[in-house]
Amino acid sequence: MTKYWNKIKEKFVNENGIVSIGISDIIGSGLSGIFWLYIASVIEPGDYGEIHYFLGIAGMAQIFSMFGNPHALTVYSAKNENIQSTLFLLSIIPTIVSSIIIFIIFTRFDTALLVIGYVIFESVNSVILGRKFYRKYAKNILIQKSLTVILGIIFFYAFGPSGIIFALVLTFIPHLTIFVKEFKTTKISFSLLKNKKKFIINNYFLTISGSFGGQIDKIILAPLLGFTILGNYSLALQIFTILVMFSSVAFKFLLPQDASGFSNKKIKKFVILISIIISVLGFTVLPKIIPLIFPKFIDTIDAIGIMSLAVIPEAVTMLCMSQMLGQEKSKFILIVKLLSLFTIIVGFIIMGPIFGIVGLAWIFVLASVLQASLLFISTKMEYKKK
Repeated sequence: MTKYWNKIKEKFVNENGIVSIGISDIIGSGLSGIFWLYIASVIEPGDYGEIHYFLGIAGMAQIFSMFGNPHALTVYSAKNENIQSTLFLLSIIPTIVSSIIIFIIFTRFDTALLVIGYVIFESVNSVILGRKFYRKYAKNILIQKSLTVILGIIFFYAFGPSGIIFALVLTFIPHLTIFVKEFKTTKISFSLLKNKKKFIINNYFLTISGSFGGQIDKIILAPLLGFTILGNYSLALQIFTILVMFSSVAFKFLLPQDASGFSNKKIKKFVILISIIISVLGFTVLPKIIPLIFPKFIDTIDAIGIMSLAVIPEAVTMLCMSQMLGQEKSKFILIVKLLSLFTIIVGFIIMGPIFGIVGLAWIFVLASVLQASLLFISTKMEYKKK
């Protein structure tokens, strides 16, 4: 057993990529988490819910606008395909249109700009990861997250809750410079899309189905249950994001590795083991801590305990997706994501008004277990065919 753990430790220490991604994402997510948790401790649940409602609007617009989706950018960058500028252009045009529509409907200039910031951030990070520039990725993440804390707190106390979103927009300026430079590095050529359009289109809808569930809940809950319930659910979701941080780090490292044909079975087993430990701690410990730190968010106590159970299936989902996407097999992932999305939407609409935030939490877990089970079975069947 000791020999096994020493091998795992040696693999992590010697692998600069996962160390760079891990440190930056852990510190970055920690900074972001601390910021949002601090805001939750000094703000009313209703105001917290309203902020996340408009973050959800911006996130939804980003999902539909980003035709040059993150997975495709990472995979083709890893394969040294000079398609980055072309996919960037395909994303930025609908992004600008989406921003204009948001401004017209909600008259929120900050939210409109945030859509552009989100797309630039995801595009740049995806390319950097695909090229395996892990230290550069780490540097950019830490800069953006540090700016989130500094500018977010300054703008909150200067302009109130409404200033937070505009502060987030400013944190993406460093990524904007890299985004613009990329057009000088790789030429725009739509002919490069000819043999790749099936994979790109599948991944576009895959990104929509996967990320849609992370945003549609906010948009549904606000008119259905009000900003207060949304505020409590958003805090639970923020804590859950911290719980799955380790799995997210592993996915970002493993995707370009799987795309390049490298197997990392020991790391994948280690990810599952850590996820089990995190899930158990989240279920048992967090419900006791939340009322001490967030006395205004009492409804979050039961929800986060339940949602902690989804940490394990979320880890399984990420590992299976990395393996399948690395082989450019995304069709089944798309189907599973759509099924999971359908479960969340219907479940929230039915269970939300009846059971409140507890019902939302159980639907969240059910959707996570469903997609993890189907993807795991699919990867096992694919392995048997070889």
